[in-house]
Amino acid sequence: MGKKVLVSGGAGFIGSHIVDRLIKRADLDTLVVVDNFWTGKRENLAHVTDPRLHLEIADIETFATDERFDEIIHLASPASPPWYMREPVRTIKANLMGALNCVDKLVPGGRISFASTSEVYGDPVISPQPESYRGQVDCTGPRSSYDESKRCTESLLFELRRTTGIDLRIVRLFNVYGPRTRPDDGRAISNFLSQALTNGELTIYGDGLQSRSWGYVDDIVDALERYFWADDIDYAGPLNVGNDREIPVIDVARFIADLIPGARLKMCPPIPQDPTNRRPDLTLCRRILPGWEAGINYEEGVRRTLEWFAEKVMKGASTDAPSPLRLAEEARARNNMASSA
Repeated sequence: MGKKVLVSGGAGFIGSHIVDRLIKRADLDTLVVVDNFWTGKRENLAHVTDPRLHLEIADIETFATDERFDEIIHLASPASPPWYMREPVRTIKANLMGALNCVDKLVPGGRISFASTSEVYGDPVISPQPESYRGQVDCTGPRSSYDESKRCTESLLFELRRTTGIDLRIVRLFNVYGPRTRPDDGRAISNFLSQALTNGELTIYGDGLQSRSWGYVDDIVDALERYFWADDIDYAGPLNVGNDREIPVIDVARFIADLIPGARLKMCPPIPQDPTNRRPDLTLCRRILPGWEAGINYEEGVRRTLEWFAEKVMKGASTDAPSPLRLAEEARARNNMASSA
């Protein structure tokens, strides 16, 4: 008999990419996606016609069913500061109470995989950050609903593993981006692309020197697929997954501005408690997932994401309109001709 799998937040950015991988499994009998469309979107799953997929519109913390699942992947939570800072109680419930409800839906010996975050390291004073680093999180700060609910959910799941023996996988993700990110997501790359394609003004908060490690979604989901179900792994986590190439935010903004003619930077006051740096120590990841690397550099990843954003943002425009990348290439060609003349 095939596996029954549940994905909370499966209509979201990362969740929908996970669903794409799951439906390729020959051992899958039923795939239930639970999503309330808070930040997820129905259109992220519109291409999936597999009859094994069942979509349940519900909050994961209150989702009720008599069915029990062999595997549950708990992704339901906003990951963008503007979203979770607007509704902190809801964010905490999605992570912590959602995890409790997920555990109740497992068959005996079933596996729960949880997407935690590099935000558990807070504003780190060491770089890169290894899984052993305990972090520097402000538990009363404006980001605490996300940071602390992820940390508390990790604690809950590890304690349940200790006391009840659940099969567990916990991953800490670092700054994932790519197609299916909401244009109004609010994080740096999605913000810059949306702004460049609309008013052309890319907003930089503070001096822009705060650094991040940008992981393209295809690379990251490759790692999640192996860690959550594909590889025979006896390691509960936590496991850092991301790209360990660290790049300042302002450099990403400049790169995007160069791609789209007319785009420009606008410096804005800093955001309170915006972490100064993010870079995963991937020593453990490379041992647990031998051969895996975040192979798509941010330049290529941004180009791919730009094409996707352009199709979404420019929907309804003339189908004859050239892509932003084509416009950028033509502009660079003109500049090269002018400089060589």
